[in-house]
Amino acid sequence: MTWAARNNLHLNRAKCVELITSEPRRRRQFILPPCISDITRVSSLKILGVTITGKMSVGEHVRSVINSCAQTIHSIRILQNRGMEDAQLQLNYRAVVIAKLTYASSFWWGFTSVSDRQRLEGFLHRGCHYGLYLAEDPTIVQLIEAADETLFNTIRHNPLHILHPFYPNK
Repeated sequence: MTWAARNNLHLNRAKCVELITSEPRRRRQFILPPCISDITRVSSLKILGVTITGKMSVGEHVRSVINSCAQTIHSIRILQNRGMEDAQLQLNYRAVVIAKLTYASSFWWGFTSVSDRQRLEGFLHRGCHYGLYLAEDPTIVQLIEAADETLFNTIRHNPLHILHPFYPNK
């Protein structure tokens, strides 16, 4: 085996990790299988920017997204203090903060707890407090349901969509 092939094999193994999942509410402990050599066992995994834990929880993801969005709000507030118009601030808020909050929500929303949903809703309310998001604008639940509906209709009506073959005929 050449050096390049050995090095490539090493890099591919370095990308492999093992995440053992279990039911979130399961109280009975189970015996973990033995570790696989050269593969690290982790308690959480980031998949396309979404962090999920072995208990199928996305609380860590929600916390990190809210922290990131709080930094963005701080930047937008600086622009607000420097005289940027409200319409422009609200546009920036929607383009950055709302996009971050709802990114890949079709994947992770089903794993949220009541606490996670309250934190997300509270964060949107903070945007209302600063005048960056209007009270009559959609809630986080409405935003995510609309995104799910749009995705579902795209799959249903577009025969070229990669998921269309899995859609039932009837």
